[in-house]
Amino acid sequence: MFTTRPELVGSFGMVGSTHWLASAVGMRILEQGGNAFDAAVAAGFTLQVVEPHLNGPGGDAPLVGHRAADGHTFVICGQGTAPAEATIGAFGELGLSEIPGTGHLAAVVPGAFGAWLDLLARYGTLPLADVLSPAIGYAQDGYPLVPAAVRTIATVRDLFTDHWSTSASIYLPHGELPEPGARFRNPDLAATFRRVLAEAEAAGPDRLSQIEAAHRAFYAGFVAEAMDDFLRTPVRDSTGDDHTGLLTADDLAAWHPTEEPTVAVDFAGVQVHKTAAWGQGPVLLQQLQMLETLNVAEAEPGSVELVHTAIEVAKLAFADREAWYGDDDTPLTDLLDPRYAAERAALVGDSAADGLRPGRPGGRAPRLASVFGEAVDGVWPGRYEGAAVGAGGGEPTRGPAEPTELTGPDAMRIETTGTGEGTDPTLPTRPTGETRGDTCHVDVVDRWGNRVSATPSGGWLQSSPVVPGLGFGLPTRAQMFWLEPGLPASLAPGRRPRTTLSPALALRTDGTGFAFGTPGGDQQDQWTVPFLLHHLLWGADLQAAIDAPGWHSTHVPSSFHPRVSERLGVEAESRLGDDVLAGLRDRGHAVRDAGPWALGRVSAAGVRRDGLLHAGANPRGMQGYAAGR
Repeated sequence: MFTTRPELVGSFGMVGSTHWLASAVGMRILEQGGNAFDAAVAAGFTLQVVEPHLNGPGGDAPLVGHRAADGHTFVICGQGTAPAEATIGAFGELGLSEIPGTGHLAAVVPGAFGAWLDLLARYGTLPLADVLSPAIGYAQDGYPLVPAAVRTIATVRDLFTDHWSTSASIYLPHGELPEPGARFRNPDLAATFRRVLAEAEAAGPDRLSQIEAAHRAFYAGFVAEAMDDFLRTPVRDSTGDDHTGLLTADDLAAWHPTEEPTVAVDFAGVQVHKTAAWGQGPVLLQQLQMLETLNVAEAEPGSVELVHTAIEVAKLAFADREAWYGDDDTPLTDLLDPRYAAERAALVGDSAADGLRPGRPGGRAPRLASVFGEAVDGVWPGRYEGAAVGAGGGEPTRGPAEPTELTGPDAMRIETTGTGEGTDPTLPTRPTGETRGDTCHVDVVDRWGNRVSATPSGGWLQSSPVVPGLGFGLPTRAQMFWLEPGLPASLAPGRRPRTTLSPALALRTDGTGFAFGTPGGDQQDQWTVPFLLHHLLWGADLQAAIDAPGWHSTHVPSSFHPRVSERLGVEAESRLGDDVLAGLRDRGHAVRDAGPWALGRVSAAGVRRDGLLHAGANPRGMQGYAAGR
């Protein structure tokens, strides 16, 4: 079978990620004698530098790990919480019924930096300097800025120039767009990392003491002070007005990452592990259970019947997400009960189902946000306004604003150096930051069998202005809360937003299995379905399974403002074939051909049943890579 690149197989270590530099840095740490946890931290810090349009030190980072020595599997939650002053009433006093997708008001505690430190402290072996130094080097000395980052900067150029001067000073050097692929530096970020490291090393030679000192510098020291000062300064956000923030230094000082158990179900001989329902990960588990009930193993790969079934199952699982998921009392035991899966799977028919149909786990009555309308016989009409996120659109921080044509040399320069993700020369500008963000992913396995899957995101350069002197912005994840009381994902102080970030592990009882995941917002737990089916059921290797044609439903509600979807919408890669796309339309799906290579950013790394290590990474977008030996 032809694949875009070989599945990597070896015995020493493997790293797969969304950027080749992060994969190379992770491999460097393994070569230095570090374990998978050390390597993941170094790769994670590197991603904060080289993919600033996809994540940053002020973002979010849920991590799922497996320690081979004792089989301990765990989650480290790097999803920060809502500020103490963030109440539904506080937004009401500002005249807002929705949380803006950009700016200070959407800020929660930035959890990514703390989560990486926590993973290093609990499970790593190397000192902080070893894993942070590569990121410092790239920030100070430069790295090739990917064309996608330049296109992102172009969408917010006017916002930077007119309102976010701290961002303009970094991302519009000399007032111009950076050159795609040219060396790009962020000396402010390098200085921030160096000062954190200096304060850590001043705590003495002990590794754990240094890591704790680094946490203090970030959450209760000079970094927190700079954030607090800036949050008191009004900045333009996606409402079109200037607002100060609700996040304070006290919120930062009170927060620490937490270690939690995973949530898991059995599927095709493995146990698939996800975070709890403060993330959307359990929707993958629900889908896999329903697909197993529907005997998906007997389906023909890539057939109309398979894709239709997977789409209908996704719609049911994501309807449950809207009704039940949040940082609250989610009935996960009932949602993941095989009897409930069978009950839900029985709803899948031969035609595309309309509306939103959440279930009644444990006999509980579902409730959806009022924007989805009133239920009739257990079906909510949904909120279908405008187009859904386009092919590979990832995590939108906001819906699109009216486009303004980007013309001249900048347009031609970006068009001719595209990455395969779509290179329209008329790039829209977003005068209030209404643009799309996305996410990163990294998977690591070492020679001892330790595994890590991480999906860092947030703190996007286009969603929050750079904090003066720090070189990075704040997270805007609060936009995922509802400003409507009584919902599982309603805003409340100290609550985690229901994130879309969804790292995962697939483990067997003999210790084999793999870490996997993808960027992509609401699509994350849809794009991994064909990957898992091809690998676990139909015998494709990791790379072939990643390369397999993908699809996703756009009928499911978006988690990001303005939370609209496309009625009966489906995005599918053309490599499925014209007959399959036509067959889906015949069944009532509104199918959009996404092109041959558009959907999914999956990477994976793990231990094969013969004990060898293997890995693969996504070719779409032309920047993800795996490394190993």
